[in-house]
Amino acid sequence: MAACVLNQTGVPRLLLAGTLLSLFSGCGESSPAEDADREEARTPVAAVELARRDLSRHLSTSATVQPKSRIRLAARTTGTLEAVYVEEGDEVAAGDLLARLDTTQDEAELARARAQEKQARQEYRRTDRLRANELVSSSEYERQRTNLRVAESERQLWETRVAYGKMEAPGDTIVTARYIEPGEAVEAGETLFELTSMDQLVLRLGVSELDVVHLQEGQAVPVRLDARPGAEMDGSIRRIFPQADRSSRLIPVEVALPGDAFRNGARPGFLARVRMPIDERPDVLAVPASAIGEDDGEPYVFVIENDRLHHRTIERGTTRGQWTEVEAGLDEGEIVLATNPIDMNDGDPVRIVGWRG
Repeated sequence: MAACVLNQTGVPRLLLAGTLLSLFSGCGESSPAEDADREEARTPVAAVELARRDLSRHLSTSATVQPKSRIRLAARTTGTLEAVYVEEGDEVAAGDLLARLDTTQDEAELARARAQEKQARQEYRRTDRLRANELVSSSEYERQRTNLRVAESERQLWETRVAYGKMEAPGDTIVTARYIEPGEAVEAGETLFELTSMDQLVLRLGVSELDVVHLQEGQAVPVRLDARPGAEMDGSIRRIFPQADRSSRLIPVEVALPGDAFRNGARPGFLARVRMPIDERPDVLAVPASAIGEDDGEPYVFVIENDRLHHRTIERGTTRGQWTEVEAGLDEGEIVLATNPIDMNDGDPVRIVGWRG
């Protein structure tokens, strides 16, 4: 029979030791239910619902409005300006007189040349009649005919010089610059006016080689002017230049504005902006690019069903920014793990705590 020793409180020491032993033993064990909960602990994840998106690439650039053609009208002869008839901003029609040089001397020379031509023609006709009657030699006839031709050439020369004294508009244009005043002396080849046709305004855009391959002549281009922010013009690609600019490495693309652009407020020098879709992909299924992993070179994602991850191999398409097109392997409306799947495994339990998209 074991002896029972009492402590100071009167509680048997054997009973107290057994109680403490059972308490310490209970601290290191768990129930089967607690073990199951620990095994099913779910990882918090972000998810995305698969939906259709517009993954078209957009061309965004700007350029200055400019006329398709600009004429720098130069003096064709040396002289002194007698009169100037137009100023900047004036509209002129083809053939309108813009300025006139003093051609007094040239006109006098023209009068002399005409008189000489008249005399030479009379001599030639007289000689021609005499030749018909065999009263003059053939050499005399040829000499008079040559004199007439020389006189005609002289008259034409001075007519041309007199005509050069008149500066006329070559087409329907607007005077955008005037560099002369009456009384000034000008040299042949000196620029007198700048004339601009406003019937055709254009933009010359610089486009990268990655984007220009998606453009073609005749393609519609929406254009907005900073000066008229509420209005959009329907431009079109007039031509694509054959080579890139050597300094910028951009391909010049000329966009024609509508024929009524000038009447509707567009002016050379205005800043125009272009934003248009290229390589259009307007309605494709897409997932975050970060949600796609690779297994032996095959892209995959994790689909979330019943709070578990399910490995799904997909066919990947074009990536635009943070989104990648899914060509096959997923259906619209499925829930996909939105983060990097590299640390996750098929069948892992998860808990959605955030959504992308």
